[in-house]
Amino acid sequence: MPAERALVVVPDAARAEALAGCLRGAGHAPTVEPDGEVAAAALAGAPGSPLPEFELVVVDLALPGLDLALLRSALAAGGSTPPDSLAAAERRHIARVLEHTGGNRRRAAIALGISRSTLLNKIRKYGLG
Repeated sequence: MPAERALVVVPDAARAEALAGCLRGAGHAPTVEPDGEVAAAALAGAPGSPLPEFELVVVDLALPGLDLALLRSALAAGGSTPPDSLAAAERRHIARVLEHTGGNRRRAAIALGISRSTLLNKIRKYGLG
């Protein structure tokens, strides 16, 4: 089996290197990128240059600020992708607001225009706690 190029997008350096080591041990050529935006750019390629070809992509879905829609479009082979569900968009937005408020749930609830108890229910529902 020929070596496959792999993109590892994990912010924790130790975990990223452990994953990369496993991939190297299996004969693959991993590229480690801790930043989601830089990884998206790596998937899209530089303007005017051919797209890099990654056969494998390992992504930490808990990556702060991860835009799943952008990730899907970057991974789609020239086709359009369906939009996120409303629940996925809500989860992503709540996560961003919590990040913006430094995890302060009272301030996040105010910014979202919902009660604190509603926010706490959504945090449990989406596993953001």
